[in-house]
Amino acid sequence: YFFRRILLPFDGSAASTRALKIALDFAKRYGSKITAFIVNDSSLSINEVRKKLEGEASGAGIDMDIKIVDLDRNSQSTATKIIEEAIEGNYDLIIIAARGRTVSEEIVIGSTALSIIVNVPISVLLVR
Repeated sequence: YFFRRILLPFDGSAASTRALKIALDFAKRYGSKITAFIVNDSSLSINEVRKKLEGEASGAGIDMDIKIVDLDRNSQSTATKIIEEAIEGNYDLIIIAARGRTVSEEIVIGSTALSIIVNVPISVLLVR
């Protein structure tokens, strides 16, 4: 099958939790290896986000890698960090929420998700 290595950008939002559940389903059904990718922009509680990931993965009986990178908002963007990881990590698929912690329900797709879809050379599964 095509999706052996999955990158899961995760910010702890309800939308990214839906993406996590789909990634875990891929792992159960097809044996995919998941790497949860957290971009620490100093607005997240990293311990809470990590616990959420570990709890969901453990409940599903899936081993999952968790990778955390720091973001310098003056010179980097969350999307750039995710795109770099997708390319350097040799992933087959990105499973990402259409919008993360965006407050407005009217926004259909966030800027991070849109930038990733347009700029990565691999398949992207967008979760609404």
